[in-house]
Amino acid sequence: MSLRPFIRLVMLVGLVTAPVVAQRPVLPAATEAHIAKLEQQIIAWRRDIHQHPELSNREHRTANLVADHLRSLGIEVQTGVAHTGVVGILRGGKPGPVVLLRADMDALPVTESSDLPFKSTARAMFNGQEVGVSHACGHDTHVAILMGVASAMAAMRDDLQGTIKFVFQPAEEGPPEGEQGGAEMMVREGILDNPTVDAAFALHIGADDAVHNLFYTSGGVYASADDFRITVRGKQSHGGYPWDGVDPIVASAHIITALQTITSRNIKLLDNPAVVTVGMIRGGVRSNIVPAEVEMVGTLRALSPSDRELIHRRVREIATKVAEGMGATATVQIPVTTAYPVTYNDPDLTARMIPILEAVAGPGRAHAQRPVTGAEDFAFIAAKVPSVYIGLGGRPANVAKEDAPSHHTPEFFVDDSGLNLGVRAFTAMALHYMATHPTAGAQ
Repeated sequence: MSLRPFIRLVMLVGLVTAPVVAQRPVLPAATEAHIAKLEQQIIAWRRDIHQHPELSNREHRTANLVADHLRSLGIEVQTGVAHTGVVGILRGGKPGPVVLLRADMDALPVTESSDLPFKSTARAMFNGQEVGVSHACGHDTHVAILMGVASAMAAMRDDLQGTIKFVFQPAEEGPPEGEQGGAEMMVREGILDNPTVDAAFALHIGADDAVHNLFYTSGGVYASADDFRITVRGKQSHGGYPWDGVDPIVASAHIITALQTITSRNIKLLDNPAVVTVGMIRGGVRSNIVPAEVEMVGTLRALSPSDRELIHRRVREIATKVAEGMGATATVQIPVTTAYPVTYNDPDLTARMIPILEAVAGPGRAHAQRPVTGAEDFAFIAAKVPSVYIGLGGRPANVAKEDAPSHHTPEFFVDDSGLNLGVRAFTAMALHYMATHPTAGAQ
């Protein structure tokens, strides 16, 4: 199958104004036909994975399913990457760049409450307690989509202009206590090397975004996320004689209030939002004792590296100086356990992909979207290579946005009739990058 018609079409894609059905030639006709035939298989994979969810760093069944599928396609397979991760390498018949496509595999410690015939009833141990387990964030759909992309692209390997790395990642939701994992560990173990990756793409399904639609953001798409701990030390005293001590509770209250000025006075919110949240404060044992120490912990979110650096600096300055002004001392730890960089969509690469997304989705179905202050560990990949992270709609047409259940809840639900759009979007972005960057990278 020749890709020359596809390359010519890529140059004209911005002019396409025909109805949705007529958009399909944005992919080679044989590839479109192959993906269409895969639709029911992709849905079946998704439902099987949904019914058998596995927690972070425990995705053994899912990893075996993926590895067996990739091997059946003649794709080189690496297993045990960052514990349970799977990497497939598909080398095309022609030289060209190396493109990484990523799907996350892990489920959450959430007990599903749906009445779906493929509902999860799984239970497992999580941080020392038994929990229900379900795919309450849609990672089951991501795995099934990328398995479909692997099938479609393996069928055209002779004409493929470069190499595809299919990365099935464990522990996106974070590893269990005392363990390492996720994209950061995969990068450390070399998923961007041998061969060297030139560009990366990922997607996430959205329970409140309309099915059969795609969503994109240029620049920061998900925030950096750093947890912090501030320990304020004073001098213990009798609660009836507070002048005999230094009250760390009062100092902590002033610190918390002052921290809110970071987002209201230091961050240019017209450009990027930011978050400074104190999520827990702990100190004291009874009503009539001024304690010696107070601890507070929270999260810091930013959508640009410079804002992230500014927030970290201001938290340290405010905590130590306010405490000092009240006769106490404060120590600041950033991060404590969590340190995700900004998930950054390369603006130039995003601009090149927008016409492709518009053509794949059809008129009015590819939307610019504002960034969000959630975090995503694909950020560790996007920090190393030019990347684009897109959204895929999963909300059924008959459900209003305000009625859609949230991610990470027992009621989470997505319409899997839109999974083929995810397969087509992944495939089209990879092929377009290969066609327009023929000299990047090497196999």
